[in-house]
Order: sequence, then structure tokens, then C-alpha cells
Amino acid sequence: MSVFITGGAGFIGSNAAAHFLNRGDRVTIFDNFSRPGAAYNRAWLETAAKPGQLQIIVGDIRQPTALEQAISPEVQLILHLAGQVAVTTSVSDPRMDFDNNAAGTFNVLEAVRLRAPRACLIYASTNKVYGGLTERAVKEEGTRYRFVDRPLGIGEEEPLDFHSPYGCSKGCADQYVRDYARIYGLRTVVFRQSCIYGSHQFGVEDQGWAAHFCIAALKGRVIRIYGNGKQVRDMLWIDDLVRAYEAAYQRADAVAGEIYNIGGGPDNTLSIWKEFEPLLGNIFGKPLQVEYHPERPGDQPIYVSNVQKAKRDLGWQPAVPFSQGLAQLCNWAKENAAVFDLIR
Repeated sequence: MSVFITGGAGFIGSNAAAHFLNRGDRVTIFDNFSRPGAAYNRAWLETAAKPGQLQIIVGDIRQPTALEQAISPEVQLILHLAGQVAVTTSVSDPRMDFDNNAAGTFNVLEAVRLRAPRACLIYASTNKVYGGLTERAVKEEGTRYRFVDRPLGIGEEEPLDFHSPYGCSKGCADQYVRDYARIYGLRTVVFRQSCIYGSHQFGVEDQGWAAHFCIAALKGRVIRIYGNGKQVRDMLWIDDLVRAYEAAYQRADAVAGEIYNIGGGPDNTLSIWKEFEPLLGNIFGKPLQVEYHPERPGDQPIYVSNVQKAKRDLGWQPAVPFSQGLAQLCNWAKENAAVFDLIR
């Protein structure tokens, strides 16, 4: 199979690329290498690939001609993972955020429509398209928030409520991807992803917070918590996400135009600090330095993915429990401790 991955040197992209390389597929990654750690992930993929199996194109999704030239008519699976990833960055530079996420995704769609209309295109959207979920009843408990009436989490029928420029740009792209299946017959699928974590994640404060906390704990850096630390997220190990990509590709004709909430679900939730801190402290065996700051605009007190639709349509569900995944993430961080000083 021929696989094309925008943002292929990023955290999710490089793990997906490694998976398909391991299967024996041909993989092309399209990346502008602006993300910290991208060069490190590129070297990892080059080591993993067999001769002629991996093609690397340095390019930017904001350049439509470059995309059209890069996408081959023979490609069968396209993972669109490139984009601007942080709410905070979108607030400080909304035009750049729009150019990357909304216009960049439009460029990808047009390149696929013109060059590879039979390919399966999977888009990495976000749970932020649901906004702050202010209409949902939430109860504050000792170490976490809890939905009063959503025991399985938030389903795909939840009204869209874009909050923050990031939510707007990703939501715009989300809807464009869906509509290109309806209007042009492209085999597109939208994944509204929750908190994905795993190896090769060079997390920073604004994005990839689980990896960021692991790296900060390892290096003895101060960890800043915005809000009271009781905010809840569902955590999905990277290998489980890649399995979902493959499951959607295998059912591309049946699920074209569909949208799926993809996350760890109710069995893999924790509060970002009140419940996460004891786990980290136990792994690293030392006190962690923490500072509390006011909560940031657009931050959801709780988000949990209802993954029942994905289970029904894709035959998929999370398999790696968070305790196991966190141990693997921290082991990877320990093994690569020197790298983090170089790319900080």
C-alpha cells in the first residue's frame, strides 16, 4: 500500500509512518519540520525504513502547488495530521492558525480531489470543536470533575460550539472534510481526537501535556497548572489511535463522510494534575515542582470521548490502559533524556 502523511515527522505522524513501514508499505511524509523533535523523528524513520520504502518531502500545506506535486495518483491512504496545534498560539496569532488549519486543510482536500480522488483521507480533528461544553451539567468532586448525565462521555451528536480561534479553524476544516465526501464523493473520514500520548511526543506546555509533564518531571523543571488541576481528560495511547486509522481505511467505502470521536473513553480518564501527579511521583520517585496559575480561556473542565460509534462501525476500542501507556511513555523519556535538552 502507498501511504501519504502530512505532518509525518510529528508525534502522531511519525508513529503512524513507523507502523506502516513495519507492515511493508510505502510511506511518503510531507512536513515543514517546524515542530521541535521533527528532525529526531525523521532520523528514527530513516533508520526503520528499508531502501526505497520511505520518501521525505519538505513542504508546507499552505502551499497548494507543492501539495499537488507531492500527492501521487497511486496513493491509497492519506493521513492529514499537519497543522497548528495549540489553543494559546491560535489566540496570539489567529491568522497563522487559520492559514494552517482551515486553509491548509482546504489545500489538502483540493490536492486529493485533483490528484488522488479514490484515496481514503483521514483528518485529525479535535474535541475542541465542541467548545467548553457549558450546557453539560458537571459536578466537582475531590480530585476531578464529572459529567452528571454523560456516563459514556460526549458523542458525535453533541452540538458544535467552536470556542477559540483554534476551535474555529479546526471546526471549519472538520466540516470541509466531511462535505467533500458528500459533494465530491471523496472517501474522507473525520476523527475528533482527544488526548493522544505516547513515545516520540516532544510535548510542550500548550500541546502534548502528558509528555510535557513527564519530561518536566524527569528534568526537574517546574510544571505549571492552569486552574485547580481537577480538569478531566480521556487518554489514548498512540498505537491505539493508529489502529483506528487502519480500521477506518479498511472500511473506507462504508464510513466515507462519517465523523468519529476517538479517545481513551470513560475507562481511561484522569484529572490532569490531582490524579496524574501521584502517578508521576511514583514513577520518578521524587517530589515534583508545581505552580498554579489562573485557568485559560476555552479550557474544558472535563472532556471524555464516547467511543461507541467507533466501536460499532470500525470494530475498534482502546486497548492500552493508561497506567501501562504512562509507564511506556516515561521509559521512552528516560531513554532519551539527553535529547530534550537539545530541542528545548
